[in-house]
Amino acid sequence: MTLGRKLALAQAPLALALVVVGVVSTVVTTRLGERSRLILADNYRSVLAAQRMKESLERIDSLAVFKILGRLPEATSDIATHRSSFESEIRVQEGNITENRESAVTDHLRAAWNDYQVALDRYLALPAGPEVAARYFSDLQQRFERVKSLAEEILSINQDAMVRKSDRAVDSARLFERVVISAVFAALLLGVVASATLTARLLRPLRVVNATVRRFGAGDLAARAMVQGEDEIADLAVEFNRLAETLERYRASTLEELIQGQQAAQAAIDGLPDPVLLLDAKGRLQGANTAANTLLLIDPDRSPGEAFARADPGVRAVVERLRGHVLAGKGVYVPRGFEDAVRVGETPEGERMFLPRATPIYGETGAVTGVAIVMQDATKLFRFDELKNNLVATVAHEFRTPLTSLRMALHMCTEQVVGPLTDKQADLLFAAREDCERLQVIVDDLLNLSRIEAGHIDLHRRRATPDGLVDLAVEVHRAAATQAEVVLRKEVPPGLPEVFVDPDRLQLVFTNLISNAIRYSPAHSEIVIRARREDTSGEPLNHRAPQAENVRFEVADSGPGIPLEHQSGLFEKFFRVPGSPEGGSGLGLFIARGLVQAHGGRIGVESASGKGTTFWFTIPIAVIAGAHAS
Repeated sequence: MTLGRKLALAQAPLALALVVVGVVSTVVTTRLGERSRLILADNYRSVLAAQRMKESLERIDSLAVFKILGRLPEATSDIATHRSSFESEIRVQEGNITENRESAVTDHLRAAWNDYQVALDRYLALPAGPEVAARYFSDLQQRFERVKSLAEEILSINQDAMVRKSDRAVDSARLFERVVISAVFAALLLGVVASATLTARLLRPLRVVNATVRRFGAGDLAARAMVQGEDEIADLAVEFNRLAETLERYRASTLEELIQGQQAAQAAIDGLPDPVLLLDAKGRLQGANTAANTLLLIDPDRSPGEAFARADPGVRAVVERLRGHVLAGKGVYVPRGFEDAVRVGETPEGERMFLPRATPIYGETGAVTGVAIVMQDATKLFRFDELKNNLVATVAHEFRTPLTSLRMALHMCTEQVVGPLTDKQADLLFAAREDCERLQVIVDDLLNLSRIEAGHIDLHRRRATPDGLVDLAVEVHRAAATQAEVVLRKEVPPGLPEVFVDPDRLQLVFTNLISNAIRYSPAHSEIVIRARREDTSGEPLNHRAPQAENVRFEVADSGPGIPLEHQSGLFEKFFRVPGSPEGGSGLGLFIARGLVQAHGGRIGVESASGKGTTFWFTIPIAVIAGAHAS
C-alpha cells in the first residue's frame, strides 16, 4: 500500500468526526438564521424608513432656508424631490406596524407631516421680504421639529424592539453554542485519538530518515537511513543513501579546488587599486585587500575590534554610516558627488580623497548578512575639479575688464556719442550690446559659481526689513513683467522682524527666482512674492508668535509646473528641465542655493505638472542676535 493511501486511511476517523460536527453546526446555524431573519423582517424596514424620513425632512428644511437668502428657485425642484421621498417612506412605515405604540405614533406622524406640508406651501408662496424669515422661525421651524421628533420616536421604538429580540436570540444562541461545543469536543476527541495513533505508526520510518539527515547535516557523511518497506518513505531513504554516497565522494575530490578558488578570489581583490572592506552584519571586519591596508591603515590580520586602530577616525565614521545604510534595507549606497568624499590625511602618499560605495552581501535565505565597501580613490579627479574651478574663476575674472570696456564702447556708439549711425549700423550695435549683456551675466554666474564651490562667498551684511527686500525685488522686475504681460503682487504681513543679510546677494536670489517665474508664466497671469514668519519645523506661524525663528520668502507663479521626477535636480549645476525654453546658463538656481545656504537658510520648490510652481527660501531670524551682540 502506498503512503498516500495509508495516510488517507489514518485520517478517516477525523473526517467522520468533521461530518458529525458539520451536521450539528448546520442545524444550529439554520435555527439562529431564522431568529435573525425575524428581527430584520419586523423592525429593520421601519428603522430604515424612519432614518430616510429624517434625512428628507432635514434636507427640505435646509432648502427652505434658501427662501430667506432669496435663492428659492434653485431649490424648488430639490424640495419637491425630498417631499416625494418622505411620502414614500411614511407609507412604508404605515404598512409595517409591528410594535405597541407604533400605530399611534405613526398616526401622529402622518398628521404632523400633513400639517407641515400645508405650512411649507404657505411659506414658499410668500413674496420675498423680511416676513419670510419671521414666518420660518415662528411657524415652519416648530412644525419641522414636531415631525422630526415623531420620526425619531418611531426609530427609537423599532430599535428597542430589535434589541429585545436580539437578546432573546442571544439566549438561544448560547444554548445552541453549548450543544455544538459538546458535539465538537466529543467528535474531535475520538477522531484525533484514532488518527494520531494510526499516523504515529505510519511516520515511524520518517523519523528514522529525519535522524539520519540530522547526522548527515552535522558532518557525519557516513550516516545512512535503514528503512524497510515498499512505500514512498522507503524510496526516499534509498535515494538519500545514494545522494549521501555521491556527496561523500564529491567532497573528497573538490575540497582542494574550493581552497584554490578562495585564494584566487582574494588575489583578485588584492589586485584592485582601491581599498575594499568586507564586514558582517555586526560591523566586524571579515576581509580587506592590500590597498585598504596600505592607504587606510586597516589591518585585517588583527582582531575585529582592533582592525581599525590605526585608521583615520573619518574612515571609521563613514564605514559605520554605510553599514547602517545597507542594513537599514536601503540597498546599494552610491555617492552623490565630491560632497560625499572622505578626506584621509595620513597616507604614505599624503592627503587623499575617497568616494565610498557600499553593496549588501546576501546570505542563502536572501537576508543581508554583511556589507562590501569600496573606497574609490578620487584624489586625481578632485584635484582636476579644483584646477577646473580655478581656471573658470581666472578666465571669468580676466574677462571682466575687457568686457566692461567693450560694453562701454558699445553703449557710447549706440547712444551716438561718437557720431550718428545709420539704421543698419544701429541694429547691429544694439544686437552686439545685448550679446555683451548676456555675456556679462554668464561671467557673473561663473564668478559666483567659483566662489560658491570654493566656499569664499563674502557677505556684507546689514539689517534689512523683509518688506523692503520684497519691494526692491518687485520694482527691479516690474518692467520685465509688464513686457511679458504678467502682474507682480506682494504679500507681506506687517510686523515681520528685520533680518541680517547681504541685500545685494539676496537680490541676486530674487532675480533668479522672479526671472524664471516671468519666463514660464502665461500672459495675464499673476506672480506672488510673499514673506512670512516660520518656525524651525517649516510650519508657518502667526507673525506675533515669539517662537518663530525664520523668515520665509516665496515666489509663486501659475506656469506649467515642474514634474516631480525633475525637481531633485533643479538646484544642480547646468541642469535644465527637458522641454524648457532656451536661454540662461543653467547656473541660476545652483547659485541661489549657495547664497541662501551662505546666509544659513534653506531653499526648495513645491510644484506639480499643470499647477504652477512655488520657489521658497528661508533666512534665520536668530542671526540678528549675533548682529546685536556685535
